[in-house]
Amino acid sequence: MIKTMAQAWKISDIRKKILFTVFMMVVFRLGSNIPVPGIDRAALAQLFSSSDTGLFGLFDLFSGGAFSNFTIFALSITPYITASIILQLLTIAIPRLEELAKEGTEGKKKIAQYTRYLTVILALIQAIGLTVGLFRRALVSTDVFSIVVIVMTLSAGTAFLMWLGEQINEKGIGNGISLIIFAGIVSRMPGGIAQTWTKLQAGDVTWLSVILFILFAFVVVIGIVLVQQGQRKIPVQYAKRVVGRKMYGGQSTHIPMKVNQAGVIPVIFAISLLQFPLTLTYFWADSGFARFVHAWLSPAAPAPGIWLYAALDVILIIGFTYFYTAVTFNPMEVADNMKANGGFIPGIRPGRPTVDYLNKVMTRITFVGAVFLAAIAIMPTLLQQFTHLQIGFGGTSLLIAVGVALDTMKQLESQMVMRNYQGFLK
Repeated sequence: MIKTMAQAWKISDIRKKILFTVFMMVVFRLGSNIPVPGIDRAALAQLFSSSDTGLFGLFDLFSGGAFSNFTIFALSITPYITASIILQLLTIAIPRLEELAKEGTEGKKKIAQYTRYLTVILALIQAIGLTVGLFRRALVSTDVFSIVVIVMTLSAGTAFLMWLGEQINEKGIGNGISLIIFAGIVSRMPGGIAQTWTKLQAGDVTWLSVILFILFAFVVVIGIVLVQQGQRKIPVQYAKRVVGRKMYGGQSTHIPMKVNQAGVIPVIFAISLLQFPLTLTYFWADSGFARFVHAWLSPAAPAPGIWLYAALDVILIIGFTYFYTAVTFNPMEVADNMKANGGFIPGIRPGRPTVDYLNKVMTRITFVGAVFLAAIAIMPTLLQQFTHLQIGFGGTSLLIAVGVALDTMKQLESQMVMRNYQGFLK
């Protein structure tokens, strides 16, 4: 990776793209520290004084702390992610969207346009909900003008981040939206390291705990790379056919079936569902419901509550992994495309037997991916219980950060290969 980066830096065009991407990340981090007007900072700090932040902890993770500080990028890019997932699911349910998805570049542009519109709508709804709901106690003034200013500021921040991500896609390196989330996650590292150092000096944690955590993180990163890159290659043979005087087909290829087809989406779905009760405790802080949730459905709950939380987390992640894999991978469509082009899997008849075979393979490798995601998601929670370390890098953070880093390096390498081929042809 270091060698690739060094070689890429020597190429003027790629160097400009890298510098542009870094500049956009700096703009994002600067905006994450500009506060929204009309907010009482002392009341805001009191709202987030609890360790059980619920679903808002996930928002704060994606925004790099901008949510808990209620800055102009407090909503981060989460409305865009939600809009993308909604449209991806609707593509299966609505025939018109399914047709657009199959129309190539023009169809994708149309879906991207719908995603932008839905993002702005969701950002407005979310901004109104947070302003008149959760953060109402932190407002300096509750008149209509102040609320409108705050709502428009938050919505504009999300729209700007969406534009920022698209600029990175066009003029930079990597996926812009993913890199914004990556920058938010990585920005929490210095604070986590400083907090751990303070606890070390105070004697709250030991050097052995820190060393164990570093080893754990190292092993997890290796595991994530292996599983993210892991594929089951299904061999496909294309029959020979004569068209006029030419013969086509006869070549062999393969279908790459990823071990972790669903990516990090199942973990996000599981966290969103499991921590929704924690989010409700913000509105009924002194109720019996809040006491029950903090005792049994919180990642910071004492035993045996933590074990129930971990068990539910594992079950939900495995379930959502199978669900999202079924949404994104359609064996029937793959089998039909192969059959239409004269392709077949050696030893398997085209049609229904091919669909059944692909289903069986995907079910088996999805189980491995699901168990891996569940293990990565709950290990930091359990480690935190035993070592009392508070580092802002959990399993979800590592999965996203490593996945984005791998994708960015792949894009960088592909651009270098393209330029090397151009040089060879010249």
